[in-house]
Amino acid sequence: MYKNLLTSLSIATLLLASCKTNTPVDDSDGLAAFSADSLGKHISVLASDDFAGRKPFTEGETKTINYLKQQFIAAGLEPGNGDSYFQEVPMVRITTTAAPTMQVQSAKENFILKGFEDYVIWTDRTDSAVSFSNDELVFAGYGVVAPEYNWNDYAGLDVKGKIVLVLVNDPGFNAHDSTLFKGKTMTYYGRWTYKFEEAARQGAKGCLIVHNTDAASYPFSVVQNNWNGSRLHLDNRGKKENYCDVIGWVTGPTAKKLLTAASKDSTLLAEADKKNFKGQPLGLKLSTTMTVKTNYNKSYNVIGKITGSKHPDETIIYTAHWDHLGIGKPDATGDSIYNGALDNASATAGLIELARAFKSMKTKPERTIVIMSVTAEEQGLWGSAYYAQNPVYPVAKTLANINMDGLNWYGKTKDITVIGQGQNELEDYLKDAATKVNREISFEAHPEAGAYYRSDHFNFAKVGVPSLYTSSGKDVVGKEKGYGVKMDEQYTKDNYHRPSDQYNAATWVLTGAIDDLQLLFQVGKRLAFASVWPQWKTGSEFKAIREKQ
Repeated sequence: MYKNLLTSLSIATLLLASCKTNTPVDDSDGLAAFSADSLGKHISVLASDDFAGRKPFTEGETKTINYLKQQFIAAGLEPGNGDSYFQEVPMVRITTTAAPTMQVQSAKENFILKGFEDYVIWTDRTDSAVSFSNDELVFAGYGVVAPEYNWNDYAGLDVKGKIVLVLVNDPGFNAHDSTLFKGKTMTYYGRWTYKFEEAARQGAKGCLIVHNTDAASYPFSVVQNNWNGSRLHLDNRGKKENYCDVIGWVTGPTAKKLLTAASKDSTLLAEADKKNFKGQPLGLKLSTTMTVKTNYNKSYNVIGKITGSKHPDETIIYTAHWDHLGIGKPDATGDSIYNGALDNASATAGLIELARAFKSMKTKPERTIVIMSVTAEEQGLWGSAYYAQNPVYPVAKTLANINMDGLNWYGKTKDITVIGQGQNELEDYLKDAATKVNREISFEAHPEAGAYYRSDHFNFAKVGVPSLYTSSGKDVVGKEKGYGVKMDEQYTKDNYHRPSDQYNAATWVLTGAIDDLQLLFQVGKRLAFASVWPQWKTGSEFKAIREKQ
């Protein structure tokens, strides 16, 4: 009881202290350094044809990281990795060539599925060839093992050496049941990356996810980009890593065809939404082959810092990924350079603005401010994943990560959008900063898309670091209601991951981006002087990780 009393008193003391700072913070200190003209200049350079789409392992990477180093030095940042501004990220490019078809055998019929059209497969393995060879197909519901939700789709199911067929997203989404997981808000268990990881942990030879546009939040055409292409992966040679031989997706109609061949129907998929669902073999065997070529190389994270005046060993890390897709398939105009102006030259340029602002402060930050532009986000968040596994600054002494992936390009907004509502106290810090300038925070309109698990902050969250991820507000000053949503939808439809994602000084209005950068700056500035660290909120899947530290 005495111990519990002390614990309660300690918690109360921390809560009271959380409202205080060791040093008075001048809200205006550093704000004058932000410049829309400067931001636009850096975006235009990074998104120029000369940088060839900033793809890792290319001349575009070399130009990008050297430009960032020069700008970090010009902003007054110290080298962020010892005496270097670079952190090597060893990776392997895995290029697959899959057979054009997959054979399906069942008790009542044999048939062929067409690659690209009916399914898309690839591998994370570096063997010269992988295959399915009359391997059994097992339906494993959502492919989830989540003790905190009392959910185990693999309970009593033997999948070793077999192929699992699983659904994307969480049970709560498809069941429209707010009591299952987080209802329509996706958890990490709903992400396709988790499905493949868990299948490998269970000993499965392969994992195929049933595609659904609403549940995945993108059409099958996005998945088709992986057909017989190359993907980057961390170079894990010498490490014990579990991967399925073959991973991929099947279309919804293909899944129904498989169920019919197994004398089942779509009611089996609906059963997976229920507690105590039991997976089952489908009585089908699949066969196909895939050859694999590998190319080992190194990419680089770019890191600069401002050493804290009182607590130099404690850090606040700002991130944005510098990479994009390079040169690829030409569009209708013949343009083949994927410039990635919004995604993510904009936020990479934003890092430079933040660096200039922190360096200009009259009262120097008491904690170390780290400015980091990471590689290979487009290929699987690999630059941030490598950093999280090999941190330059101890994770246990990293207060927070503030991540940016695409800045506001259409003008001032009354709000700023938080991705991942209710995850940690950083959203409260942001709300406080916004209130002071008569702005407010809003939350993502489609939490079922799982955006909190789809950018570089996620790798910091996975190791327990409270992480803030925002996007542009939607309530645009001087525009009709819905204008911001329309701009976002237009970008996604016409420019996202297309050569047309280019910077246009005549149409981009960066005043809103500056407003957002200033809010994120204020959050980091508060952290740099605060006496208490931000915490994960109750219900976050990352809270227990931090508490162990």
